Amino acid sequence: MDQGAGAGQQPARGRLGAPSSGTRAPGTPWARFSAWLECVCVVTFDLELGQALELVYPSDFQLTDKEKSSICYLSFPDSHSGCLGDTQFSFRIRQCGGQRRPGHVGEKRGDSGAPASLQREPAHFFGYVYFRQVKDSSMKRGYFQKSLVLLSRLPFVRLFQALLGLVAPEFFDKLAPCLEAVCNEIDQWPAPAPGQTLNLPIMGVVLQVHIPLRADTPEPGPPKQSSHETLLPAPVVLPSVHELDLFRCFRPVLAHVQLLWELMLLGEPLLVLAPSPAVSSEMVLALTSCLQPLKFCCDYRPYFTIHDSEFKEFTTRTQAPPNVVLGVTNPFFIKTLQHWPHILRVGEPKMSGDLPKQVKLKKPSRLKTLDTKPGLYTAYTAHLHRDKALLRRLLKGLQKKRPSDVQTAVLRRHLLELTQSFIIPLVRPARGGGRGAGSGPDSLPSRPQEHYMASLMPLQKGIVPWKTPPQIRPFCQDEFLQGLERAGPQLTCVLKGDWLGLYRRFFKSPHFDGWYRQRHREMTQKLEVLHLEAI
Repeated sequence: MDQGAGAGQQPARGRLGAPSSGTRAPGTPWARFSAWLECVCVVTFDLELGQALELVYPSDFQLTDKEKSSICYLSFPDSHSGCLGDTQFSFRIRQCGGQRRPGHVGEKRGDSGAPASLQREPAHFFGYVYFRQVKDSSMKRGYFQKSLVLLSRLPFVRLFQALLGLVAPEFFDKLAPCLEAVCNEIDQWPAPAPGQTLNLPIMGVVLQVHIPLRADTPEPGPPKQSSHETLLPAPVVLPSVHELDLFRCFRPVLAHVQLLWELMLLGEPLLVLAPSPAVSSEMVLALTSCLQPLKFCCDYRPYFTIHDSEFKEFTTRTQAPPNVVLGVTNPFFIKTLQHWPHILRVGEPKMSGDLPKQVKLKKPSRLKTLDTKPGLYTAYTAHLHRDKALLRRLLKGLQKKRPSDVQTAVLRRHLLELTQSFIIPLVRPARGGGRGAGSGPDSLPSRPQEHYMASLMPLQKGIVPWKTPPQIRPFCQDEFLQGLERAGPQLTCVLKGDWLGLYRRFFKSPHFDGWYRQRHREMTQKLEVLHLEAI
C-alpha cells in the first residue's frame, strides 16, 4: 500500500506538464475536456516502487494520495491473472475529500435530462484501463508493463473502451506527444448532451455516438448517421455509449440470470471471483445494468484488490456484509469473504458456438477456500419460477448461429420486461381516475402507467394560491400490497411465484429507498410548479 502511495507522488513528466499550445474552449480551462473526463493517467511498473503513477494530465488535476494509490493498484491485473498482451477492464473508486472543481452549468443541465443510471457520479470515479504486458529484453524484469487510464464520472464504458482501443496502442509507441494531441482533440468535443447524436473526432477517426435521453425507449437502436453533413472518412458508429454485450457476459450463468436479477433487485452482497480483471469488471457491470430502467443504488466495484483503501471496510466480520457487488480475481477473497451470503465463481470464458457449461447452484457449505470450482454459492431461494422458455430461445439462437448482438437484445428485453412488470404496480395509473393531482386532465403528468404513487398526490382542487401546497401522502406498504391481487405483476408477466414476498424484501432494500426518494422529489417539484401556476 505504501509503495503505491509513494509512487503516486511522483511528478508528471514530459511536455504534458507544460501548458498546451492547442486552442482552448472558452471560459474555464479544459471545460470541454472535463465534460467527458476528469484526467488521463499513465501507470507503469517501477522495480523499487511497484506500480507507479508516471503522469497525470491535465497536470493541475488534484488527486489525493489515497486516490493515487488506488489508481496504481487497480490499473494492473494482480499476479493471479497472468494477463499477457493487451487487456481492457474498468474499476470504480470512492472520491476522497470534497469537490475538485465547480460543476459546469452544462453538466447539471445534462444530468437532468439523462437516465438516472447514466448520470454523473458525484462521489465516485470510474477508471477505464488499457493494460499492456509484453516481453521486452531491454527492461530489467524482461517485460514492458504499462497502463493508460481514463478517469471519468460518466459510466460510458462502451465509448471509453472504444476510445482506449484507438488511443492506447498509438500511445505505447509514441508516448507523451500522442497523448497531448489526443487530450487537445477531446477538449474540442461538444458536451455529452442527452438526446444528441454526436460526432467525436479522434486520431483521424470519427466516433458517432447517441447520448441517451431519459425519455428514450430503453432499447434504442444504433444512432442514425447525421443527415446534416457527409463525414469523410465515414464515422465509426457505436451502438451504445454504455451497454455491454450482455449475452457474452452472462454466457456461463444464463441458467441463473433470473436468480441473479433478484439478488440485484434486493441489493444483496455478492462477490464475483473471476479469472481476470476483464471478466470480473464486465460481469459486475452486466449485473448492475440488468435492473434498467431502475437505477442501481448500491455500491459496486468492477475490479477490487486487497490493496484497496476500502478493503477493511468491506471484509470486516463485526457487522453484516455491506450492500456491494465486488469483482475480484484473487482467490484469497474466498477465504476472507466466506461469510458473505452469495459468491459467484466464474471460469475462463469459452467462445465456442455451443453454450458453455453453466455454473451450478451450490450451498455455501461446499465452498472451499483453496480450490473453489465455478458455481453460484448461495442459500437464497428464488421467489419467482425460472423462465425456461428464455433459455430454450437462447439455446436455439446458438444452434442457428444467431449473432451475439441479437442474443443480447433477447436477453436485455427479457430483463427489461421483468423489471417493468415489477415496477408497473408501483407506477401505473388507476383505471377510472385516481384520487389526486396525478389522475385528472390538469394534473401531474405522470410517467407512463403511474398508479400507486399517483394516488399519493393531493387533489388538484386542493392546490390554491392562498395556501401552502398540500402534502403528499406517505407510502403505505400494506396498502400497496393489498392492491396487488387486482393490479399486480401477473397482468404483464407470465412468471409465477411469490411476488408478494419479493416486494416485501424489496421494500427493505437500498433500491426501493433510492427509487422512492427520487419519485417523491419529482412529485414535490411538480406540486411547487402547480402551486406557482395557481398563484
